[in-house]
Amino acid sequence: MATTYLTALLLSSLPALGNTFGGLVAERFEISEKALSLALHLAAGIVLAVVGIELIPTAIEADPPWLVLIVFLAGGVFSIGLDRVTDLIASRTGGEANAGAWGIYAGVAVDLFSDGVMIGAGSTISLSLGLLLALGQVPADVPEGFATIATFKAKGIPRRTRVLLSLSFALPIFLGVTVGYWLVRGRPEILKLGLLAFTAGILLSVAVEEIIPESHKGDEARLAAVALVGGFALFTLISVYLG
Repeated sequence: MATTYLTALLLSSLPALGNTFGGLVAERFEISEKALSLALHLAAGIVLAVVGIELIPTAIEADPPWLVLIVFLAGGVFSIGLDRVTDLIASRTGGEANAGAWGIYAGVAVDLFSDGVMIGAGSTISLSLGLLLALGQVPADVPEGFATIATFKAKGIPRRTRVLLSLSFALPIFLGVTVGYWLVRGRPEILKLGLLAFTAGILLSVAVEEIIPESHKGDEARLAAVALVGGFALFTLISVYLG
């Protein structure tokens, strides 16, 4: 039985809360450069797994598959404009030094948007599927929220701003649910798959161009590579057993 839109919104609050919880943990504890490096590598591994395990394998089921791959490329091109926007925001909140933090925030927001699309679309099929998709995202969203806010903290962004940014993570996932529930429901399958491919293109670009470079700016932990692979493995495990 399909769920109502309000129920879909409620389900999407679970990964949003997971992300916010990770940010609040970063607020509570002092984060060393090595710990931040580990968190960013973990987050990058998760984002790469979202693209490689969840989004692209689903998107290429489209007919024809080359069409969604073009949209995937368009997502990468769009990330260039997204990078310009984050640079503009950074220039008004502390200069070039903060650009990487805003890039990471943008990437996590896009990831949450894609989570929302999946939850919204899944909720139109059944409550159990929507709940399963929502619960499956929570363990991956906690380290992403932690890494994002820890990066802003390391950049010296004021605490009030960091808390507001952490709470704002609810916005992209609510937007994603709205798109998934109302705009994708009943539409041709190619529209949904194209949307997933587009977000995958953005996420891949952000992971490689923003998150990973930022993770190497400070004192890098020896186990950074293990954290990267561990993040990938964590999301894969969640996807296999809860997806």
